[in-house]
Amino acid sequence: MSDNSKPLLEVSDLAISFDTVEGSVDAVKGISFKVSKGETLAIIGESGSGKSVTASVIMGILSCPPGRVKRGEVFLHNQDILKMSEINRRELMGRKIAIIFQDTLSHLNPVFSVGSQIAECFEVHKNFSKKKSWEMAVKLLERVNIPNAANRAKDFPHQFSGGQRQRVMIAMALALEPDIIIADEPTTALDVTIQAKILELLVELRDERNMGLILITHDLGIASEIADNVIVLKDGQVVEKGSLKNVFLNPKHTYTKTLMKSLPGNNFLKKKPLSNKKANPILSVQNISKYYDIAACNNINFDLYPNEILGIVGESGSGKTTISNLILKLTEPTSGVILYNGKNIFDFNKLDLFNFRRKVQVVFQDPYASLNPRMRVYDIISEPWIIHNGFLDKKLFDKRVSELLNSVGLSSQDSKKFPHEFSGGQRQRIAIARALALNPEVIICDEAVSALDVSIQSQIIKLLSDLRDKFSLSYIFIAHDLPVVKDIADRVIVMKSGEIVEQGDAAKIFSNPNNQYTKDLLKASPDITSLLN
Repeated sequence: MSDNSKPLLEVSDLAISFDTVEGSVDAVKGISFKVSKGETLAIIGESGSGKSVTASVIMGILSCPPGRVKRGEVFLHNQDILKMSEINRRELMGRKIAIIFQDTLSHLNPVFSVGSQIAECFEVHKNFSKKKSWEMAVKLLERVNIPNAANRAKDFPHQFSGGQRQRVMIAMALALEPDIIIADEPTTALDVTIQAKILELLVELRDERNMGLILITHDLGIASEIADNVIVLKDGQVVEKGSLKNVFLNPKHTYTKTLMKSLPGNNFLKKKPLSNKKANPILSVQNISKYYDIAACNNINFDLYPNEILGIVGESGSGKTTISNLILKLTEPTSGVILYNGKNIFDFNKLDLFNFRRKVQVVFQDPYASLNPRMRVYDIISEPWIIHNGFLDKKLFDKRVSELLNSVGLSSQDSKKFPHEFSGGQRQRIAIARALALNPEVIICDEAVSALDVSIQSQIIKLLSDLRDKFSLSYIFIAHDLPVVKDIADRVIVMKSGEIVEQGDAAKIFSNPNNQYTKDLLKASPDITSLLN
């Protein structure tokens, strides 16, 4: 926690705009904040609020054009870095302030070992020899808890897991012993246990070196774990600021209240009880195993009932997506069967499989990647009807596209647009509309909300629940975010290393888990309720 010493970093009335074909757009509209030694400041806001743009200006990496600083001051150690020459600013970056990016693969050079990339910091900025620079790189990898650091330093970025790559990025940020580190969404898309370890490491390093830490995030749960002070951004403006407890316990602004209300896990007690206990399962996974060099999944057994939402949770590599691919018949099992309405899908002929794919649809994590960028929304939604010739009369295409868009909270006018004209949450709604086009009985959601802002995430969860009730759908909801699963699932399966370690009623799993791994997952999940109680 910070003392009352003079701030390390002081941002005053910073305004940033971008030049577009339609004119200048204000991305940041006069924001101000301070960061002191030993302090963690959380900058909270959804996509487009100005968080990362602010960080890019502080770090001197804003692309000009199209971006430009309209006004403001950024003082680092009493020097306005906005008025520095490019050479002086480059000299300052890394030594006094460093950044940890979200997308590690985009910021680590794929053709150089991680050790050589860290060592380069010492060679360029401190004129160390190659030998000494390498030794320092290994020490840093050890410090961020990379096992067998001396050997792993020789490996390339793709040979590391997501959590390990994030640790490598932290090691690079620490290389020149900066006074401030900016962590820009450092745990997005990481497993809950890996996320907890990264946050723990950042706090440990902050306290060890008495650094200032700026945490940029849209996740209020993560902020609640490590932040001392908070600023809330919306549309490029600070709408609320103060200590973590003051902002979270007594929010003043409507937007902050909305974010707090949207936190996953808040709607757990509002779910309707199911009445399908006596129904036959629509899908039955029986003794399914899939082996590669290792067991991707081993002896998996579960049922999915009509109008049920079944959550599957677990860390990366636990077998969740393998199960999804097997159910979708995108891969064949090593052993076992999957019954759909009593019939083994792996015995289906072409016609059976064609009809099965109409009844079992999927919504992927990245809607932009799953939507053809060259197709308008109308064509994206209507394409399944063309593939399944005869499913719907062409005369009804227009009406049905409009109905589907309306059902997911979009306008019929949106059918004329391309995917890039929509936000991430809107694109996910389009993906859901497409999944609904063929009147499916089962929809598999594979990390369908993991990359969305908390309020958009909440909207999609409510939408999926409403659509379940409206169309009598069954879902398999795959996620690593336990609070989200807690909100939506009726039953939960917990997977670890390709096996089911626990399954049962969602209320019982979340309130009284039996397996130690489940307990560890719940413990590692950011829990804002501890702050609120």
